[in-house]
Amino acid sequence: MTFDANDDAAGVDGPPREILAWDEFGEAARTLAGDVLRSGFQPDVVIAIARGGLLLAGAIAYALGTKACGSINVEFYSGIDERLPEPVLHPPMLDAPALGGKRVLLVDDVSDSGRTLAKVVAIIRAEGAEVRTATLYTKSHTVLVPDFDYKRTDRWIVFPWSALPPVTVAATTAEGSA
Repeated sequence: MTFDANDDAAGVDGPPREILAWDEFGEAARTLAGDVLRSGFQPDVVIAIARGGLLLAGAIAYALGTKACGSINVEFYSGIDERLPEPVLHPPMLDAPALGGKRVLLVDDVSDSGRTLAKVVAIIRAEGAEVRTATLYTKSHTVLVPDFDYKRTDRWIVFPWSALPPVTVAATTAEGSA
């Protein structure tokens, strides 16, 4: 089933949604990489905020030709438009001291509240790194507007990697016998 990115209903109940398709994701990653280069910032390392920023960070790192990549695991969302009281770091932990003196591009899928980005920026800056941020989407109510973003929206965003429910053994067995 495909949806137009501007279709409020998008065939599902709940808040209006912004739909990002895989082909647009590729375009967005290259656009963001171009924006970073045009700004004059050349990162030594690209860091993803996991899980949402993992695929985007990898795509941007390839587009920039940056081989040094890492990630930091932060949980904030517990469901659609449901958050924990504060962003929580999870292992494995980022080797933040190794970033001292480096130019870091910190990447996430969306700056919604901005609290996750702000927390990680503070961690990396405390180590003496120069940090710039990039996201696919930015919401109007964020506390941290990223240095680079692809689009701005206040809709709930459906990303291609999280549009479907997790795979289960029962589902794979049923698909295999069809």
